[in-house]
Amino acid sequence: MPEERRLTGFDAAGEGRETVEAALFEMKRVIAGQDEMLERVLVCLLAGGHLLIEGVPGLAKTLTIRTAARVLGGTFQRIQFTPDLVPADLVGTRIYRPNTGTFDTELGPVFTNFLLADEINRAPAKVQSALLEVMQELTVTIGGTTHVVERPFLVMATQNPIESEGTYPLPEAQVDRFMFKVVIDYPTEGDELTVVDRSLRPEAEVERVLSPEALHSYQGAARRVYVDPEVARYAVALTLATREPERVGLQRLSTYIEWGASPRASINLVHGARALALLRGRNYALPIDVQALAYDVLRHRMVLTYDALAEEVTTDAILDQVVQVVPRPKSVVREAVA
Repeated sequence: MPEERRLTGFDAAGEGRETVEAALFEMKRVIAGQDEMLERVLVCLLAGGHLLIEGVPGLAKTLTIRTAARVLGGTFQRIQFTPDLVPADLVGTRIYRPNTGTFDTELGPVFTNFLLADEINRAPAKVQSALLEVMQELTVTIGGTTHVVERPFLVMATQNPIESEGTYPLPEAQVDRFMFKVVIDYPTEGDELTVVDRSLRPEAEVERVLSPEALHSYQGAARRVYVDPEVARYAVALTLATREPERVGLQRLSTYIEWGASPRASINLVHGARALALLRGRNYALPIDVQALAYDVLRHRMVLTYDALAEEVTTDAILDQVVQVVPRPKSVVREAVA
C-alpha cells in the first residue's frame, strides 16, 4: 500500500491523480464497464457529496460501493429499503434494559463510512427524510444526545426506474440533496462478456489503497483547488439557463420546464469541478470540468411540465440543448494563486 501522509499543498494534485488511478485500477479489477459511475463515486467522496444512481437491477451498484469501501479502507453498511422500515431502523434508537432499569442507545447502520441505500424509493417518506437529514447534518440525535457519523461519509442511494408499484418517489426538494444523479445503462457486449467471465472465477482480491484519514486529507486538497471567476460564472450560467431558457435563446424550452435547478446546482457544479480537477492532476478547475458534470448535477433538479411528459421530452434532452448553447469560457487562469 502506498505511503500515507497528510497533504498540505497543491502538490497533492499530482499525487492525488496517482492515488486515485490506483484506487480506480483496484475497483476495475472487480467491476467492469461502469467507469463513469466509479469516477463519480470518487468525485462525491472528495467533494463531500452523495450519489443517487438510477438503473435496472444487476448493474453492479451494490458491488461498487462495497468494493469502494474495501479499496479506500472504510466501513460499509447496506440497507435494503422496504415499505415497513421506520426511521429507527436507519439511525438507531434507545432500548430499555429491564435487568438494569436503564436505557441503552443502539446506533443504526448510518454510522459507517460507506452506506448503500438500496432501492430508496421503496421506503415511505419519513424513512427517506431521516436518511436525508443525516446526509445534510452528518449528525443523529437520539434521546437528546447528538451522535456524529463517521468521516468520510458517503451515501449511495439506488432506485429502479422500471417499477412504480409499491414505491415512494423521492420528493423534488429531497432529491435535490444528492450531489449527483447518475443514470447507468446496460454494459456493452464486450463488458458483459467480461462480467460473465469473471463470474466463473473467484472474486478478485483488491488491495486497500487509502485510509479514511488519508482520504480526509485529499478532501482538504480538493477544497484548495483554485476556481477562476469565469469557471464559477459558467456554472451559474448553466443553472440559470434551466430556469430561464429564453436568456440563451431557447424560448421553446420554457414550455417544458416547470421549475429549473436550484442554487445547490451551481454550488455542486463548482465543488464537483474542483474534485474532478484534483482527480485529473490539476490544482485549478476548468470549464470542461463543469461541463463534464453538468448532466449529473442538473438532471434531478429540474421539474418538467405536463407538455414535456406528453411529448416524451426528457431532462437529458433539454440539457443537451442547454450545454450546447451556453458559451463555455475559452480561457481561464491556469495557475493557482499562492
